[in-house]
Amino acid sequence: MLSDRPYLRGDYQTERTSFLLWLLSAVIAGFVVQNVVGLWFESPAFEQLCALSTESLGHGALWTLVSYPLVHRNVLHLFLVMFGVFFLGRELMPIIGERRLAWLTAAAVVGGALFWFAVHAGHQGSVVGASPILCSYLIVFACFFPNREISFLFFFLFPVTTRPKYLAWLAVGIDLVGFFLSETSAGTLHTGVPHSAHLGAMAAGWLYFRYVHESHRNGFNRRLRVGLPPWLKGSPKPAATLPPATAPAPRLASNDRAGLRAEVDRILDKINSHGFGSLTVAEKRVLDEAKDLLSRP
Repeated sequence: MLSDRPYLRGDYQTERTSFLLWLLSAVIAGFVVQNVVGLWFESPAFEQLCALSTESLGHGALWTLVSYPLVHRNVLHLFLVMFGVFFLGRELMPIIGERRLAWLTAAAVVGGALFWFAVHAGHQGSVVGASPILCSYLIVFACFFPNREISFLFFFLFPVTTRPKYLAWLAVGIDLVGFFLSETSAGTLHTGVPHSAHLGAMAAGWLYFRYVHESHRNGFNRRLRVGLPPWLKGSPKPAATLPPATAPAPRLASNDRAGLRAEVDRILDKINSHGFGSLTVAEKRVLDEAKDLLSRP
C-alpha cells in the first residue's frame, strides 16, 4: 500500500521501497517480453503494441501514453535509465513519500508523451524508454538539493564531483538544443532521441515541486512561492549558522497551530538547503507529527 507521508530516515531503512521495486520489475519484465517476442518469434508486435507513436494514437491506442517506458532500444539504454531512476527515487522517497513519487512518475510519463505528440502530430516517429521518468526525477531532486555535492564515475571510469543544479542545467540545455535541431521544422539533425518528451517530463517535475509539494496540499500548509526553482537561481547568500546537531527543537503545544506551521517551514527550508541528514532527532519528530496536527480542523 502506497504511503503519502514523508519517511524518517529510520523508517525508510526498514520500509520496503515497493513502488520503486514494482517500477523496475515492470520495466525489466517489459524489456524481457520485448526481446523474447522480437528474437525468438522474430516479431516486433510487442514493441509496436507498447511504443508511443503518432500512428498508434491516431488509431485510438491511448494506452501507449503510459506503456512506452516498458520497451527500450537495447540493454545499455535500459540499464542507464533505470540505474538513475532507482537511485534518484531512493533520495526523493524520504521527502515526498511513496504515493507522491508514484504520481510524479505518472505525470512525467503522460506529460512527456503529450508534449511529444503535440510536437509530432501529423509526422512519423515513435518513443520508447523510461528516460522521461529519469528527467523528471532529476529536476525534482535538483529543486530539493541544488547545492549538494554528488560524485559518480563518468562512463564508469572517470570520477566526477558536481552539484545537482549543474546536472539539471546540462540536461535542460542538451534537450533544448536537441529539440530545436532535430524536432522543429528548422532542424536538420535526426538523433532519434525524444527531446520533446524529456522536456515535457522536466516541466511536469518542476510543476510538481512548485505547485504541489510547496503548496498547502502537502499537509504542511506551506506558503506558495512563485518564482524560479532553486537550481535556476544564483548563488544563495551565506546561510545562518545551523544550531548544533544535538540541539532539540522547541516543543510546541498542539493548539499552537501558527507556531507549529512556522517551525515546520523552518525545518523544510533546512532540508532544502542542507539535506534531510542535517535534521536533529527532535526536528524529525516534529516533521513526522506535524501532518496529523495541521490537518485537524
